[in-house]
Amino acid sequence: MVIFSKKGILIDNKIIKKEFFISDLLKYSEDFGVFLLIDKPKDWTSFDIVAKIRNLTKIKKIGHAGTLDPLATGLLILALGRKATREIDKFRELRKKYLAEIKLGATTKSDDAEFDEENIQDVGDISEQVLNTTVSKYLGKIEQLPPVFSAQKVSGKPAYKSARKNKDVELRLKEVEIFSIEIKRIYLPFISLKIECSKGTYIRSLARDIGKDLGCGAYLSDLRRTNIGDYRVENSFDINEFTDISKLSV
Repeated sequence: MVIFSKKGILIDNKIIKKEFFISDLLKYSEDFGVFLLIDKPKDWTSFDIVAKIRNLTKIKKIGHAGTLDPLATGLLILALGRKATREIDKFRELRKKYLAEIKLGATTKSDDAEFDEENIQDVGDISEQVLNTTVSKYLGKIEQLPPVFSAQKVSGKPAYKSARKNKDVELRLKEVEIFSIEIKRIYLPFISLKIECSKGTYIRSLARDIGKDLGCGAYLSDLRRTNIGDYRVENSFDINEFTDISKLSV
């Protein structure tokens, strides 16, 4: 398995080269398949990143492990080349870690900050104990309802397509697992959480459900993915950094 990260080129988790050119990436992607670590910026879709890397490298076969919503930032692992895309499911199965900010006292149609706030209310002085007790209920295996503005399929179509046309969307509960969840900071009406979870977990749903339990409503105001398995966002390339590398390469 060949990984291209800020650490350099890694094969089987051993650094074989600390600096590389696009020519190196092209060679490895053709011979073995390459996994590239990218720090997705806000307002980019995961497909935007794929399209950008495809344009820079001219590699046609590119996929990614674990979609990030446009408003989220953080680690995105891209599979470059046919051989890598065949192995991408290995990354999709890995645990994910997130830093999440939740705003209490309001809801939105998308359960994140894409739409205007609704059902606004004063959260009062919710105690730290109440917050910790509520959040801890989500530790372990849970069932959650995906957001209506999501890629979950309903009658063969992504739910968000119907939701954007103001059509009713009937989604099914999904079982996911929360391995760890803790409140890092309380600054009402906001709280920030550190979460480790299984694939398929919607942090937007988690935020919405915590708000329901507290009786004040809530939505996800900010999200950053920090880890996919042992792979960390600190070792990923900012998209502008990778663009600069492609321009300097020979």
